[in-house]
Amino acid sequence: MSEPITAPITALGGARHDGLARIEEVGLHGMITLRGDLASKAVKAAVMAATGAKLPGQRGVVRGKSGTAIWMSPDELLLCPYAEVDATLGKVTAALGTAHALAVDVSDARAMLTVSGPAAREVLAKLCPVDFAPGAFGPGMVRRTRMAQVPAAIWMEQDESFRVICFRSVARYVFDLLGVAAQPGSGVGVY
Repeated sequence: MSEPITAPITALGGARHDGLARIEEVGLHGMITLRGDLASKAVKAAVMAATGAKLPGQRGVVRGKSGTAIWMSPDELLLCPYAEVDATLGKVTAALGTAHALAVDVSDARAMLTVSGPAAREVLAKLCPVDFAPGAFGPGMVRRTRMAQVPAAIWMEQDESFRVICFRSVARYVFDLLGVAAQPGSGVGVY
């Protein structure tokens, strides 16, 4: 008989790969999907309550004192609070009041990875139909796209560091894809 799980566990157990780029699982990270009219005062107040930041623009990412807000679509944001997700979700719900909106904790349904290093753009470009050129994709920008056969959200934190969010069920597949794309000797010198 197996022992019950008493504490949350990550999708990949802290996996890490070093090659052309470093690929690392970020670990447990709070994530709240917020859907609604992004122009409404209630949604703007909910984002401020959750992250301490203003609403991001289209395909944008903003960091606040208590979290990050990521634009996902014209009516959807992903809020990544630094602190307790349940308490933050409570703040979001309170700020939304009676507004027609949806806020859901999706932390356990997603996995987050970091791809970093001088060849990070090239590694991601091998797998996604996105222009990762420095003039086209920079810090504070996000894209929802396909990474090989699965959906992913990718944003740039710094010049050589990207975050990738995927469904937890495909986390190993995404990690392995990135590992293959980052194999030493596989550089193509695009960027």
